[in-house]
Amino acid sequence: MTRNIHAARIALLATVALLTLGATPAQAMSHQTFPGNWLYLTLTTGDAHSSSTRGTLLLCDPPQGHAHAAEACAELAAAGGDISRIPPRPDTICSMIYAPVTASARGEWEGRQVTYSHTFSNSCVMGAETGAVFALSG
Repeated sequence: MTRNIHAARIALLATVALLTLGATPAQAMSHQTFPGNWLYLTLTTGDAHSSSTRGTLLLCDPPQGHAHAAEACAELAAAGGDISRIPPRPDTICSMIYAPVTASARGEWEGRQVTYSHTFSNSCVMGAETGAVFALSG
């Protein structure tokens, strides 16, 4: 059992590294790569002149790999895996400061390929519109 867990972790790290580098096309991955529902999430802050990117793998069966995995998985489940269908948080008030952030996701939900990318005016607006899905830090 320990050997299987170790092998799975190595395979997971290798796949994440390849995804990060863009070496593996999304179509090449199958549900056999990660069991259940999963998304590789990235956030790119800044504009074309200066930006930084960070990412994480969200696994939902069981929820893990993300600071708010359980909440993100529950929101995704309610939206059928479609990030754009997550209801906006009506009680959020965001400043009008322009600090662009691009939220991207690719993976698989209920056997369907998922791709999502949207640039928000700032991280507050992103959080109001995507819930916990892109809340990568605790």
